[in-house]
Order: sequence, then C-alpha cells, then structure tokens
Amino acid sequence: MAYEVLARKWRPQVFEEVIGQDHITRTLRNAIKADRLAHAYLFSGSRGVGKTSVARILAKAINCREGEPDVPCNHCQSCVEITNGSSVDVQEIDGASNRGIDEIRLLRDNIKYMPSSGRYRVYIIDEVHMLTLPAFNALLKTLEEPPSHVKFIFATTEPHKVPVTILSRCQRFDFKRIPTGKILEHLEKVARDEAIGISRTGMGLIAREAKGSMRDAESLLDQVVSYTGPKVEDKDITDILGIIDASLILETSQAIIGGSAQRCLEIVDRIYHYGHDLKEFYRAIMDQFRNMLVSLVVPGDDMLDMIPSEVEEVKRQAKAAGMERLQQSLNYLIAREQDIRFTFQPRLVLETVLIKLCRLGEDLSFDQLIKKIEALEGRLGSSFTGGPACSPIQVSEPDKGWAGRERGTPEDRAFPGEEGTPRWEAFLDFLSTKSTSMANVLKEWRFVKLDRDVLEMAKGKNSFSSSYFDDPDRMEKLLAHCREFFKRDIKIKVTEQEKRESSTAASQDPAPEARKSNEQEDVPPHVNDVLKIFQGKIMGDIPSGENQKKE
Repeated sequence: MAYEVLARKWRPQVFEEVIGQDHITRTLRNAIKADRLAHAYLFSGSRGVGKTSVARILAKAINCREGEPDVPCNHCQSCVEITNGSSVDVQEIDGASNRGIDEIRLLRDNIKYMPSSGRYRVYIIDEVHMLTLPAFNALLKTLEEPPSHVKFIFATTEPHKVPVTILSRCQRFDFKRIPTGKILEHLEKVARDEAIGISRTGMGLIAREAKGSMRDAESLLDQVVSYTGPKVEDKDITDILGIIDASLILETSQAIIGGSAQRCLEIVDRIYHYGHDLKEFYRAIMDQFRNMLVSLVVPGDDMLDMIPSEVEEVKRQAKAAGMERLQQSLNYLIAREQDIRFTFQPRLVLETVLIKLCRLGEDLSFDQLIKKIEALEGRLGSSFTGGPACSPIQVSEPDKGWAGRERGTPEDRAFPGEEGTPRWEAFLDFLSTKSTSMANVLKEWRFVKLDRDVLEMAKGKNSFSSSYFDDPDRMEKLLAHCREFFKRDIKIKVTEQEKRESSTAASQDPAPEARKSNEQEDVPPHVNDVLKIFQGKIMGDIPSGENQKKE
C-alpha cells in the first residue's frame, strides 16, 4: 500500500474535526439542519486553514442519506466517492488550469443534468480568483439562478480579486489563521497516534513555522520524520527546516534589554556562520518585541503568537524593559525594516540596528523627562513652603542676586483697587507650591496692576522668560492657578517690558558685581537665562568643543 502523507491522512472528514473554524462549521451545520442552504458559497482565507476540506464535508453532509443531517457517515457510497474524489455528483475544478470561458460554458451546459445518486450536484472551484473576466461573466446568470439541484462552492486565497458581481451572489465565509496553540495540540495528537518521539518544544517550533496553516504544520512534521525517523531531536528540526531556535531569539531580546551590544554581535556572528537567513532573523526579532509589547497591553495570552512554554519568559523580559522602551524599540525596528530588506549587506545593517537598540535605554524619553521635571518641582515647592522634603537631597538657598531683585516698585507690590487683597509676593509664593519654574519666570516679569478681574503684567527682559507663556498650555495652567488663588476667573493681560527711569532701573537691577556673581563664566547669555530661571548651576567643566563653538 502506498504511503499516505500526514496532511492527507489527517484531513478532517466531519465538521467536528475542523480546527479553529468554529464560526463557519456551526453556521453550516445549522443551515443544513434548518434546510436553509444557499446556492453558492465563497470560502476565503490563507493556505492550509481548511477551505477545501470544509467544502468536501459540506458536499458529503448534504448528499449523505445514512448519517445525521449535519454529520456525514463516511461509509455510504456517496461519502466514500466524495472522499476519494471519484464522485460524479461532486466535481472539484482547479480554477488555475480551467480558467477560460470555454470551460465555464461546458460547466454551464452540464449543470442541467440531475445528480446520479445524491441529492445535489456540487461544483467546488478552487482558486476561483484565477478565472478570467469573460469566464466570470459567463458564470454570472447561472450563479444567480442555478437549478435547485446544484450548489456552488468557491475557494480562494485572494478574495479581493473576485469581481464584486460574483461576491454579491455568494454567501462569504472568511477562514481564520489557526492559532499556534491549537496547531500544537493537533501535532501532539498526531505524534502520539503515529508513534513519533518528539518533544513539545520541537512541535512548538514546527507550529510556529507553519504560521497558522495546519497543512503546512503536518507537512513539516512529515518532512522532519523522514529525515530523523521516529525519534526526533530539537536540533534536527532546526537543521532540516532552517528554523532559528526560539531560545536564540529570547537570548537576543534579553541582550537588547540588558544593553549588551557585545552579546548581540556574538549572536549575529553565530547565526551568520550557521547559514540562517539574517532577514528572517530580523523578522523574528520584530515578532518577539511585538509579543512583549502585547503582553503588557493585553492581560491574557490569546494574542501572543508563540507557544505556551515561552510566554512566561517573554512577560518577564517585557516587564524589565517597560512599555516606553518596547515602543521605541519596535518603532525603530519597523523604520529600519526596509533597509535590511533591500540591502546587499544584511549583516552590517542588522548589527547596527541591534547596537542602536541596546543603547536606546540610555536616552530618556520625553515622558520620562516630564516626570523628572515634575518630581523636581515637587521637591523644590515643598522646600520653599517649609513642608517636609520629598527627598533627602538638600536644596540650597536661592542666589542673593536673584532674591534681591525687586518684583516691582513698592506701590506695585500690593494689588491696587482691592482692599485686603494679598500681596503680589503672596501669589508668587502660592504659585511656587504649584510650579516652581512658572513662579521663577514671573519673578522676572513686572506686576503692573489688578483691575477687577484683569491681571496686567509686563514681560521679563531675557528671551527665555519673555516667551515662556507664549505656549497656550502654560498660559492655561497659569489661569487655573490664578482662579484657585483669587477664587474667581481672572483674565491676564501681558504687555511688553517698559523702559523704566534710570533711578527705578538702578533700584531693580542688581549691581554689576552681583550680576556677575550670578552668571556662569564662559557660558552663552541664553544659557545663563535658563540657569537663572531654574536656579541651576553648571557642575564640571564645559567640553572644549563648546568653547570652540563659542569662540
């Protein structure tokens, strides 16, 4: 007896044996029971997911006279002939080789004949999208109003190539890719019944390589067994199929998260000398980071495209990396994918990408910078108000030159027009508890007046503080702080800095010696402005390159 490959031997013969397509098999079974069969069906989906198998089962179910209405017996003459492909009433047509108008005209002429033994004549056209446009047009009228004893079942991997006039005349069923976990369970059953000694890890490699196709998984298992015999080692699987070991992918992602560029280069060198496809390795790394990111976003494991034994390690690495790091890494991998796809030096591109991924952790993201600034503002605000410090770090007293600068003339310090209104300094002290940087900017500005609900201020002199509130978000926050302090809505009127009289300017501006003490030497003026606003100080020497640029 000739050997029968696993993909044919384990082909499903009843609806219950179809894996991963419950939404389709249930609908078809209910339609058979209720006698609500359509005259034409279109099965679409990727390769090896069960389209033709379901079409055969449907043909057997509607023609079988001995089994249940939705369960073919697989023993009667009709079921056996359909299974063997010798049935006169069920014809399977290859759309790729019978794609012309003459073949469709012949089919149209033959459908008028009654079935020989069953209830229906069933035409299964595989890869129907390969038919020519004239052939589709010749099929239109027959497909819309076929004889009552004829059923059409079309199967295709590219439904977008089927004309809409055909689609509108069919009930369409979209087949899903089979999850890796379900493929793994089926391979375990096949290995057990076929007495194949293979580890769960090895079957996981085959299941993942099948990429959602049950037929591909069974064919790969058949190929491996032909090479190794009944006893299969994991190393044999990677050798015969050219699959990159999952442990190597996990090792690479761990090296990236840990920032070990040396380890990444060693892995690339090993893969290169093993003869693996570097572009396929790159895609595997992308899938790995995708799975890590999904594991943080989705609590369950349903969306993870991997075998269960790898899930825990992936989740551990994802938590160690964090959401921000994973997003940055995956975005960078996606951006560089085209480079490695079309390059003649994939190893060079791969090495540079991995080195960059290892160094991503050294760069702070924008969100991290904002969080650090907010934490610093909180510590500074707590120190200014005399509250308990949030950190053991001691904040030094502000520079005397800064503190001695007047915020306005004596008559400006109280809010005119309102008796008992807190002083301008009180508002600045309140603001310092909310946002230290915002309060320091207003110290550079000059209070003009508060006329009912309008607060008028003049901009500061340096470029940094004068443009600070040009940002609408910052101005909105300032209005919110004013509303909280004054207990009513306040409008802010900003004017340009007026030229003060020489006596007033002299009283406001610190002495040249004081200004000089507040400014850092050999630092550009705009940098000194920022240092003043945030009460900062440059620690350490300025690199020589900066001095050269300054000169």
